[in-house]
Amino acid sequence: MPEHSDPIRNLQLISTGTVDIHPQHAYGSKAPTYWWILTSRRWLTRRPINVFVIEHRDGLVLFDTGQDRESITDPDYFPGGALGWLYKRLARFEIKPDETLPIQLNRIGYATDDVKIAVLSHLHQDHIGGLRYLLGARVVTSATEHHQLTSRLAEARGVLREHVAVPGLNWDPVRFEPMDDADLAPFTLGADLMGDESMILLPTPGHTPGSLSMLVRRPGRDPVLMVGDLTYDARAMEKNGVKPGVGSTRQLEKTTSLVLEFKQRHPGLRILAAHDPAAVAALGSGQHHPTPATT
Repeated sequence: MPEHSDPIRNLQLISTGTVDIHPQHAYGSKAPTYWWILTSRRWLTRRPINVFVIEHRDGLVLFDTGQDRESITDPDYFPGGALGWLYKRLARFEIKPDETLPIQLNRIGYATDDVKIAVLSHLHQDHIGGLRYLLGARVVTSATEHHQLTSRLAEARGVLREHVAVPGLNWDPVRFEPMDDADLAPFTLGADLMGDESMILLPTPGHTPGSLSMLVRRPGRDPVLMVGDLTYDARAMEKNGVKPGVGSTRQLEKTTSLVLEFKQRHPGLRILAAHDPAAVAALGSGQHHPTPATT
């Protein structure tokens, strides 16, 4: 892709509030998940709820949509009973009135009506919170993830169907296909979101069965990989292979190995996670490498 043909005009990050999570959530634990959810008294506080905003020449694209402020203002937002109590034990949110998706987009010069595509890394509450504002957009997630909406155990698995299956949404579940692109190795499956190879969706299961990531490629710039909740600390993952404590351990190990191998093949790769405080600095650290002139 020649440099002058870069279809991406801008790549930014906004935040729809902050979340407190337990250390075991971010860095894993030998204890069973429900045990540390029930017993842990330590919290990692004020971690961002990141939404990535990509201005493509064909329209505005979001990667994830953040947390809905109604989750802290509406007492009926979460399930009741024991399940609702577990939700409260898993995470604590702070979302100020000016941290909603529409206001945050307005601050950087966009409106929710500008959004053409919303890509969801997965369907947990802190990634789908802006869907109710995006009725005019194409909503993309993996077919495997979308299938969770039909599960009887959806709420127990972190998928609040009432807030995901918003009437009027234009869903586009993606099925990954073989990609004939050596630059994507070791990944062999993917989906070209915009049809110009600038934004490639990759299957990265582990945190949930259908989690996906999005690779953004621009000529002359380091690639960017948005990974959702595959990690909560990209530096720890890159340095020591640290995996989070929520999801399938086997799948997390396999997917983390693929991402780290991809990083070895592309040393300039910036890995951006949904709740990593270092994502802001990582996004701004990409170097522009002029493409040599051709004759």
